[in-house]
Amino acid sequence: MINIKEAIIVEGKYDKMRLERVCSSPIFTTEGFRIFKDKEKREFLRSLAKKRGLLILTDSDRAGFMIRNHIKGFVNEGDVRQAYIPEIFGKERRKSLPSKEGKLGVEGIDEKTLEEVLSRFCSPEDKGEKITKNDLYDAGLYGMPESMGAREALCKRLSIPHKISVSALIDALNALITKEEFLEITGK
Repeated sequence: MINIKEAIIVEGKYDKMRLERVCSSPIFTTEGFRIFKDKEKREFLRSLAKKRGLLILTDSDRAGFMIRNHIKGFVNEGDVRQAYIPEIFGKERRKSLPSKEGKLGVEGIDEKTLEEVLSRFCSPEDKGEKITKNDLYDAGLYGMPESMGAREALCKRLSIPHKISVSALIDALNALITKEEFLEITGK
């Protein structure tokens, strides 16, 4: 079983049940969009972020990104890291139809893929120099007419959701690869 220092935040109970099969860290749910109105839950997450840190793992759809961004917005102190599942199209077993965007959520991703995603967060050692917005600019991934297409190609290569903001992309890259690997991938 994978053990992560931070508490893991997921959208719903089925996501939590899926993660409990591969991870022994504490897992908490936002109960979907309830997080937008639940003051107690928000306060709990703020306190958790200060004491232990949070690892947010939501679905790679529009709703998941809204929840992810909302949490990042109200947790202004403490450690908040982001984990991303790859965009895989399909339908969860317990549902009769695929999601609105046709993507599998955390509950639909196989355990091996979840282990790969979470294993990146197990190691407490510092990975060295961080990837910055300037590095993205130098690699043509930010601030140029063709940057959006280049970012989408990089996201696809690294199994990062393509609708990710530049800031979130930097977080994801720093969680997934070293700066040296980034420079090698981008040819800079």
